[in-house]
Amino acid sequence: MGTNDGTETGAGVSTTRKTFEILEALKEEEGVTITELTRRTDLSKSTAYRHLATLTDMGYVIERDGEYYIGFRLVEISEQARTRKTGYTAAKRKVFELGQETDERAVFIVEEAYDAVYVYRHGSLTNTMIGKRRPLHCMASGKVILAEWTDDEVDAFIDARGLDAHTDHTITDRDSLYAELDRIRDRGYATNNEEFMEGMGGVAVPVFTPDDELLGALAVFGPASRFTGEYVHDELPDRLRDKAGEIRVTLAYG
Repeated sequence: MGTNDGTETGAGVSTTRKTFEILEALKEEEGVTITELTRRTDLSKSTAYRHLATLTDMGYVIERDGEYYIGFRLVEISEQARTRKTGYTAAKRKVFELGQETDERAVFIVEEAYDAVYVYRHGSLTNTMIGKRRPLHCMASGKVILAEWTDDEVDAFIDARGLDAHTDHTITDRDSLYAELDRIRDRGYATNNEEFMEGMGGVAVPVFTPDDELLGALAVFGPASRFTGEYVHDELPDRLRDKAGEIRVTLAYG
């Protein structure tokens, strides 16, 4: 039996990384030529072409008139991720209802690898946001998820990711974050006051399964000028709690 000196493993990792660099570049534009791709990825034309040929052969990339596009094979994979838990599918309808009833942008968010990830969204740019990752500590949905964690789990998150500032309103201090999480636990919902993006506010509540497992967070967001007073502290939290409860009931009784 031969030994592995790490060369093959290193080459495999490098090849995999290049493949995903290409896919990341393709998702940013509607059609990319090899010349444009090499400029964006720093790959040689021959390397880019070899990877594209394989991805095209497997259906993950489509070539049309010298331009390359993300193929629907990737949509199939991403949809499997969105439906791997029954609760994710149950949340889809409630996101749509929230968007229709509030005329705000509504989302269902889950935590993955210390990021807030969009699973479903209703509103402008709906499809382009799915799968996007955002920092937990400056999103209403992210903070409401953090509020369900133990102090040790929150500490591990802070140690791993830090508390980077995205606006002048972002919480960047450990003690301030803990104080905010205590407030969220007391009132059962989280708010976002221009903490991730200037001019945007939001409200979120946790979503639980019938077994009290945290599934994710339901949230609505929009212009900060509108997210004030009773609207943000009474009307929206109540509406969000109702929808979260309906998801729980759906999971319990079908």
